[in-house]
Order: sequence, then structure tokens, then C-alpha cells
Amino acid sequence: MQLSQTQRQADQALLQLGQRLQADGYRFTCVTPLTQARNNARPGAEQASTLRDIFGWNRPFEASLLSPDELEQLQRAGLVDREGKRLRSRVRWSSLDDALFVHSSFPTDSVDAVFFGPDTYRFARLIQAHLQDSTAPINHAVDIGCGAGVGAVLIARARRHAQVSAVDINDQALRMTAINVALAGLANVSVEHSDVLQGITGQFDLIVANPPYMLDARERAYRHGGGALGEQLSLRMVEEALPRLAPGGTLLLYTGVAMVEGRDPFLAALHKPLADTRWAWRYQELDPDVFGEQLLEPGYQQVERIAAVALSVSRR
Repeated sequence: MQLSQTQRQADQALLQLGQRLQADGYRFTCVTPLTQARNNARPGAEQASTLRDIFGWNRPFEASLLSPDELEQLQRAGLVDREGKRLRSRVRWSSLDDALFVHSSFPTDSVDAVFFGPDTYRFARLIQAHLQDSTAPINHAVDIGCGAGVGAVLIARARRHAQVSAVDINDQALRMTAINVALAGLANVSVEHSDVLQGITGQFDLIVANPPYMLDARERAYRHGGGALGEQLSLRMVEEALPRLAPGGTLLLYTGVAMVEGRDPFLAALHKPLADTRWAWRYQELDPDVFGEQLLEPGYQQVERIAAVALSVSRR
């Protein structure tokens, strides 16, 4: 990904801000959009009074609440808006264990928004469990649709000898991933533009993906999965990833499924690509009910619930 000098300077300023927050012990657990909105609607939450309010809850703040160098870094990055007499950050910072990740401001309305939330934490736990339990060597890995780069960072930290690719179609996601990789102090991650795996070559010992799985009227890249009920991109990632697995390699896919009349249409669709005896696979429902507010949206009239699921496929 080629950046202009202005973009590089902006990203360097944002990295410096992240380093400052990290050094100051900043931590924030990112919540669902509904929980975020409800917290910010409470009396007394009209403006920020702490760094967590500014960069976590994303509330408007007085300039004096930030140190001069923090404010300068945010301004140099071009990521602060003025709202009357107050300012608002155009990014948020969230923590996962001891790592810090920059991602889009709230609400995530823009087409190129970079999402981070409870799905991210579930995806991370799936990857961490695999890395802890598996003895298979990982020399080459890829995080498809990397978003904020969480998958790539976790793999690269746990397997320092591995070469990890973080790929996405969203240039904003690639820029934020590059910042998060640098903030984690990693030298074994390459950040590349790719539509699923079409933009990179080779086989991989580990492929991870956390694709969008909603029907989104605006078709925002971080949210819209396509198909009848948001499943299309998840199926495409499975179909494109399987031929790219090295012998002994594993695909880990975390996604959501719109359940209809007690049936799991995503699981039913997986039986065809996974019918080959080369594949050993496991499918589990991690959370039976996520993003219930989505059921009020067009297209979900017959959906009972949305479940978070995980698919693990290994090549024999």
C-alpha cells in the first residue's frame, strides 16, 4: 500500500499517540454499538472527563483535557473534529490483553469504517486457543479481512519466526493495521491489499478470518456479508481458503449466522466444500444470541436469532 508523505506523517503522529496512551496505562474494553449508545446517553455523559471518555466512549471533550503533545498528535493525524466549543476524536483506542488497537470512531457509519468490538474479542480467543493447543509449525499465516489487524498481531506475537500477512480491501483498515502492528513492535507482519486471497500468492499454515455477516443496506465493507442473510462472504472465504492450506494447515473462521426456524443455513452450506476427505473440520456455536437489534432490520423478518459460530478446518 503506497502512502503519500502527508499520510505517512499523519500515521506516524497517530502511532506516537498510541505509544503515549500505552505508556500511560490506558485501557478500554470495546462494547457493542448498542451498549456504547446507552452509556453515552446517560446523564453526565454529555462530555468527556477522562482519556477513556475521549478515546473509548468517544465523547466530546475540552481541549484542556489532553496534554499539549497529545492534542498536537491528534491534530497532526487529522483525526479531531470540532463540535461547537468542544472537540471529538475520529478514532477510538481499545485494549486486548496488553495490546492496544486503534479503530474507527463511534458510530461506525462510514463506508470504510474499521470495526472493533465483542466479536473481535471472541475471534481473538479462538485464535489464542488454537495457538496454545496446536503443535503444528506455522511458517506462513494470513489474516483475511484483517480490519484493525487483531488476528495478524496475535499470530505474529505468538510465532515470532512466522511471516504473517494482513490483507483487506479497505485501505483505512490497512493503515490502522499497520499502526497497530508497529505499536505492538512486530517486524514479521506484511500489510497488503487483497480481495480475500486474490491479491497474494502461496500456501499458508494458518488462515484466520472474521468476515462481516450482516445484511447492511449501505453495504459497508466492515458489516455487509452479502447473500440471502449475510452468509455469502463467509462461504467465499472458506471456498478460497481451502485450496491455499498447506498440508497440516488450519483455517479458523469466526462469523455469525442468521438462524431460521431452528436451522443453521451456513452449516448446511458448508457440507459441500468440506465433503472431501482431505478436510478434518469442527464447527461450534460460541454464542447463541448476538446483535439482537439487527432482527428489526429489513430482510430479517424470518430470522429467530443471530449466533456467533466458529469453523476450524485442517488439511490432512
